[in-house]
Amino acid sequence: MSTASRLGAPLVAALVAAGSVGALPAAAQDPSVVAPAGDVSFMVFGDPAELVAYQELVTSFEAAQPDIDVELIHIPDQADYRQRLGLDFSAGTPADIVLINYRRYAQFAARGVLEPLGPYLDQSELVGEAEFYPEALEPFRWMGELMCIPQNLSSLVVYYDKALFDAAELPYPTDHWTWEEFLATAKALTLDTDADGRTDQFGLGTEASIFRVAPFIWQNGGELVTLSDRGLPIRLAFDTPAAREAIQWFVDLQVVHHVVPSAVEEAAEDSESRFQNGRTAMFLNSRRGVPTYRQITGFDWDVAALPQHTEQAGILHSDAYCMPASAASKDAAWKFIEYANSAPGQSVIARSGRTVPSLVEVSQSDAFLDPAAKPANSQVFLSSLPTIRAVPVLPGWVDIEELAGEELERAFYGNASVDEAIAEAIARTQVFFGPGE
Repeated sequence: MSTASRLGAPLVAALVAAGSVGALPAAAQDPSVVAPAGDVSFMVFGDPAELVAYQELVTSFEAAQPDIDVELIHIPDQADYRQRLGLDFSAGTPADIVLINYRRYAQFAARGVLEPLGPYLDQSELVGEAEFYPEALEPFRWMGELMCIPQNLSSLVVYYDKALFDAAELPYPTDHWTWEEFLATAKALTLDTDADGRTDQFGLGTEASIFRVAPFIWQNGGELVTLSDRGLPIRLAFDTPAAREAIQWFVDLQVVHHVVPSAVEEAAEDSESRFQNGRTAMFLNSRRGVPTYRQITGFDWDVAALPQHTEQAGILHSDAYCMPASAASKDAAWKFIEYANSAPGQSVIARSGRTVPSLVEVSQSDAFLDPAAKPANSQVFLSSLPTIRAVPVLPGWVDIEELAGEELERAFYGNASVDEAIAEAIARTQVFFGPGE
């Protein structure tokens, strides 16, 4: 098993020069070199602790299928991973198995470069569609076909530092707290500990993006997009009163209440690092942070549900194993995907803390709900499923998210008013919506 990749010849020099890959196998250096029959490549993203989980999965699979060798390709940063994925698909040389988030696979499905996996799943003797949470499967249906097999489904939750709560003599968050209680808690935990006029401890850490603000828009009775008469997304709906009010509340966390670092402070040390270093009391993230946070030794931590408002709502995070249509050995690639999504395979990743398993059986087992493993409140990820919602699945959603995120960030850091950011977000993203006919 290696961590290099098979790349098309035109990309190799550029990526090596950029430091994106290490030593490349012969197939990367010379496209005429064919990988041994039965070998498959598998590309993932994630922190070093997440990589360990996938290494264990590959080892487990290779023990069960000794005739298939899996080449594991690891791209740590998600942005770098997405760029690499796009380059590889454009060159026609993606890995045989790739992890893709439901927000991002539509651009590839629309181009016909993904192998539909529904027919494979229908024939599987290891796992069946009825064994998965439908909330995980449905976003991966494109034009009625199941394109990829989801490994997980996570809600957004609040990670919190128990030591900082204890020092402030504050009760730990409940799973039924309100926006008002959340804000009051964040204010109480934002401190200038040395009285030098600068904040040393923040109550909250988060990014400014559609994916972070969406659940609050839904909780306030708003929507992300306006739908046509046929139910197709035709524009952002940020300018409705309910959506605007939620965006203003979110932006005020930084601009008015200063419970979140400023742009300069975030650039100096990002909020996730501050949380891990004990200088941010609460941090918004999905389940994928758990393997890394389990390495924290300086304090105890746990998770709580998002605060709720007039309605209950969470937001779906889900990654799936996808097979490019160009995969050289589809049978071998499917065997890996099938094993990874069977109870033994999902249990391997679940025990690492990386995922909320998409298989109902595994999500309710000790592989996920191990009482001896952090977070103690893992049940909250399952309790939130009835109110979890997905963002629209569109080929242009990646661009919509990026452009709208730029505008939300301008407002979040005080460089534009909420109304200005909303107007610009709607105008800049409109080209990526279909006509809705």
